[in-house]
Amino acid sequence: MTKKNFIYTVRKGDTLFSIASRFRSSVKAIEEANHLTSPVTDPGLIYPGNVLVVPSILESGRVSYIVKHSDTVSGIASKFSTFTDLVSGINQLNKPIIPDQQLQVPVFIYEIKSGDTLSSISRRFGISLSSITKANQGRPGYQEDLIWSKFYLILPLPTSRNIAVWLPLPGAKVVSGQRVQGQARAFEAVLHHELRDANGVIVSKERFTTADAGAPEYGNFKSTLPFDKLPTASTGELRVFTRSAKDGSIQDLVKIKVIF
Repeated sequence: MTKKNFIYTVRKGDTLFSIASRFRSSVKAIEEANHLTSPVTDPGLIYPGNVLVVPSILESGRVSYIVKHSDTVSGIASKFSTFTDLVSGINQLNKPIIPDQQLQVPVFIYEIKSGDTLSSISRRFGISLSSITKANQGRPGYQEDLIWSKFYLILPLPTSRNIAVWLPLPGAKVVSGQRVQGQARAFEAVLHHELRDANGVIVSKERFTTADAGAPEYGNFKSTLPFDKLPTASTGELRVFTRSAKDGSIQDLVKIKVIF
């Protein structure tokens, strides 16, 4: 399991040491994840309003956003190119958010490798450049025209208003039996999924699973992807969706780019 990451906005009086202590991280890990070094800034120098990715030693693949003063649920949803209903639902919010509250947000963290560009990352994961820039706005080490190896890039997950898929992540290699996991608000809690390769071949035919709660709640769902055919291309697309109770049409479609 991957380590948990937090998205934190620096406040007056914060130091890297105090932030590291709070989130069970280290100063070195925070500096590397945010490229807090020359030529971006002097080592260890942070300012109120800086947005940091804080790696922790906690075991969890999901990312938590730490609410700051002036935040709204709609503003947080917009920052990460998702929906207010979804952020409220997956966090079971029934009252206003408050500073320091932890919210699960539909993003994942990618560690930049040598040779990466924002354009290549956008193509690889099927995520728009504008969404990447918006998600990383306010980060001292983020520049659209220059990226750094080992920098932790915040990437929004593809979502619909009613579905978030946590596994597999965009760009992940999938094999027969691949686990699918997420949260959804679905009529009678029924979700459908299908896997196609880039040539349109249906690798895993449409199947359904059920969440542990139906609409209006956002329930957790799990399923697997048995391969019915071998892929004929190196990339493909996982589709997770609901179907209309009236006419069976596809609704709430989420598309996740994967590799074989």
